[in-house]
Amino acid sequence: MINLDPILKVIHEAVGVVAPAIQVEVRHHGTTLLTEQAGWLDPDHRCFPVTPNSRFDLASVTKLFTTAAFMRLVEMGKIRLDQPVKTILPAFSGIRPIAAYEDPLHAGIMIPPASGEGQTVNTDRITFRNLLVHNSGLPAWRPLKDQADRESALNMAMSTSFFYPPGSKIVYSDIGLILTGLAIETITGLRLDRAIQQMVLSPLHLSHTEFLPIGEEIDDLSIYVPTEWCQWRQRRVIAEVHDENAARLGGIAGHAGLFSNAHDLAAFGEMFLKGGEGFLHPDTIKEMTREQTEYEKTRRGIGFVLWHPDPDASSNPLSQKAYGHTGFTGTSLWMDPERQLVIAAMTNRVYYGRDADAILTFRVALHKSIVEVVDK
Repeated sequence: MINLDPILKVIHEAVGVVAPAIQVEVRHHGTTLLTEQAGWLDPDHRCFPVTPNSRFDLASVTKLFTTAAFMRLVEMGKIRLDQPVKTILPAFSGIRPIAAYEDPLHAGIMIPPASGEGQTVNTDRITFRNLLVHNSGLPAWRPLKDQADRESALNMAMSTSFFYPPGSKIVYSDIGLILTGLAIETITGLRLDRAIQQMVLSPLHLSHTEFLPIGEEIDDLSIYVPTEWCQWRQRRVIAEVHDENAARLGGIAGHAGLFSNAHDLAAFGEMFLKGGEGFLHPDTIKEMTREQTEYEKTRRGIGFVLWHPDPDASSNPLSQKAYGHTGFTGTSLWMDPERQLVIAAMTNRVYYGRDADAILTFRVALHKSIVEVVDK
């Protein structure tokens, strides 16, 4: 019998240190090896324990669902990876400068261009592949949250300046996935949450995964795991997307906004290991998970980040064929094809603030403990 104690020890020792609420599911060779939840939705009073049904803000793990929807459109012949973005979003066109952009963590500070200062970019040449592998030249972030409404926020995303010459670096960009989400809406004629529901969640029977549009009534608040005390909103965030830009966009965006549990996230991840299971073609999975671009040892597939040699990287304990994604709130999904391993980890680490050291250490420790168990 497999001894799961090393994994359970990492999870339970992290409660109250890394995050007040944690949920993990591990699948090995298509079988659920472990489903564990620990902690509290109200840690101050130690009440409302985390359950298997508790739903966490996926943050940037949302990007994988947006990417999956886009790749289904590619398979349907409605769009091509190397098609210029402007052919679907005409406002994303023209010559634009490479310029500094606003630091998301320090108000009033501008981040100078990574390279190419004083140069311009022909936006017409940027393709959807550039957006999905994060080498488009776009900045990581812009303050959409400070715009008056959704329309003006989208205009800022669509008209943004660039940060470096396209293709010369990898700069992980929320803006690129916001544009991808808008393209999905344009192609399908559906609001993004409905498009992803129809194209991804329903076919995969992911019944615990959903967007929570801001302003719409929530049936049961008690299943949603709270995130941080938000300075922008001046309240604790619960059942509302943590990401401020996604909130300005109404809670529905290509880069953030989905809520889910570890079970659904693991099921989504297992689909990739099983070659698409009729949802995506095996050749599509190969294209998404092969190295598309590399810069300073960071390697990207389509939507996915790939294994990294840095021992402090969460992927490092896994095999060199591993691929996955992380979310700012403390979520992550990793697949290891060599071990036929899926690891879905949910936390609300931002409940304690935005210092990332604890969650980075936790992910490595969790993955090491899982590898040690399955390799015995």
